Amino acid sequence: MHDKIYRRPDVETLVGLSRSTIYAMIADGTFPKPIKLGKRAVGWRQSEVLSWLDSRASEVV
Repeated sequence: MHDKIYRRPDVETLVGLSRSTIYAMIADGTFPKPIKLGKRAVGWRQSEVLSWLDSRASEVV
């Protein structure tokens, strides 16, 4: 299976969180870590971001 790779602006739009919040959650271990695409580029696997969103949706009552 080939995952689409989301860059940071796409992740921010998709999850509705700011850059600083995303990186704070990564540091806390509550958001998927990005994968390194190059020297100064990172991205997130689509499946990991969507799984994270699904897990958040199941927490909301």
